Order: sequence, then C-alpha cells, then structure tokens
Amino acid sequence: MAVSFIVFLAPLPTFYNIYKKKSTEGYQSIPYVVALCSAMILIYYVHLKGNMVDVIIINAIGVFIETIYILFYIFYAPKKAKVQTIKLLLLFVVVGYGGVFLVAQFLLKGAIRTTIVGWISTAFSVCTFVAPLGIMRKVIKTKNVEYMPFLLSFFLTISAVVWFIYGLTQKNYVIYAPNILGFTFGVVQMVLYVVYKNKKENNVTKQKLSEVLQNHVMILEDGKKLPQLTQEQIIDIWKLGALIYSEKLNASAAEVDNNRPTIQTN
Repeated sequence: MAVSFIVFLAPLPTFYNIYKKKSTEGYQSIPYVVALCSAMILIYYVHLKGNMVDVIIINAIGVFIETIYILFYIFYAPKKAKVQTIKLLLLFVVVGYGGVFLVAQFLLKGAIRTTIVGWISTAFSVCTFVAPLGIMRKVIKTKNVEYMPFLLSFFLTISAVVWFIYGLTQKNYVIYAPNILGFTFGVVQMVLYVVYKNKKENNVTKQKLSEVLQNHVMILEDGKKLPQLTQEQIIDIWKLGALIYSEKLNASAAEVDNNRPTIQTN
C-alpha cells in the first residue's frame, strides 16, 4: 500500500511545474483519467470479490488523488486541452465505469458477474500502463524527456513488482496479470529517460548560450557600445563555440566515412 501511495503522489512535481508556469504546456491528462477509471472499476471488482479491504482502501485514496489532479489540470489547461479532458472523463468514467456498473449490477449475477468485471478491470489496468505511450512516442520524436517525469516511471515500476507479487500470493489474475505489462513499460520509460536526458540538457544549454550571444550581437547591430562581459558570460560563449565546433567535427567525420571508397576483395 505504501508503494502505491507513493505512485499516486509521484506526479506532484509535474503539477508543481504546471502551477509555476500557470499552464499544462505539453503534459497530457489521459494517464490520470485512465488511472481514475481503472481504480474505480477495481474497487467495484474487489467489492464483489471480497476479502481484500487493503486494495479497496488504497484505490479509494487513488480515486481521490487522481480527481484532484484532473481538476487541477483542467483549471490550468488551455481551452482545447480542457475540452479534450472533459471528453475523456465522459468516455472513461461516465460511459466506461457507468456502463460496467449498470450492466454488471442489473444484468449479471453471482460468479459470472465477478468474472466479467474482473476481466474488464484487467483491461482497464492494462490501459493505465499503455496510456503513457503517447508521451513515450513524443520523447522519441523530440528527444526531450521534459514531459515524462522519471519519478513517476520509477515508482510505477516498483509498484508493478509489488502488486504482481501480491496478486500471485492471492492467486488473483486481475491484480498480477496487468502488472507484468506495467513493469515492462516502466523499464522502457526509464531507459528512454536515461537515453534522452543528456540530449535534453545539451539542447537547453545550447539554447541558453545562443540567447546570450544573440543579445550581444543585437547590441552591436544597434550601434550601441558593447557592455563589459562578465566572467560567466564569457564562459557561456566559449561553451557555445565548443558545442558548435564539436558538432561540425562530428558532421565532417560522418561525411568522410560516407564518401570513403570501399575496397572489394576477391
């Protein structure tokens, strides 16, 4: 339960950034909407199954926290993202959870009802781990991990391991089966973060140094006297030159390798 609680709190740095910038920027709401619906269906399943009060408690906490996240997201999101999030809520929570509850409660009985709700809960749990795929695709495309928090990926992986073991001890596939996929996706996200983290830092450094240099060039173009550079600004400009020179060397080496004639042997 403690690990799951940490997982629910892992997005706090993300929402703190949203609060500071007063904008959701490139963050997506779908992981939180799917997590909310999944927790609600799992609570209903465990209620039908019985004997797993701890699962009900932690997921009830999760429902509360995810609801706060979604409301916070809607408050700071631009109009398009607000509308998209509300549509997702209607689709997953009202249609998805509401449909499952009504059908199971009034049309199904006994063990059949528990089994069917269990499979549906498994499907939604899988969706919880699949939801970040859009973010992962964006990371690969932009080579930027800014919108894929490492802490969330790390604790999702740990949580998947813990719940997998718990599900095995309870011999309950609804709990252990989705966490196999959860562990896999968690590891993939952490690998992506490690691979593209340095590239993000280089891009940020280059952008910052370019801005410093551009500011001084603009001063010269305006005919004004160039102010005395501080030691930090001089170092920044030297770093920018080193980055540009390094990239040119790499490009030249790659061009030489591509143009190098191949020797055929008989």
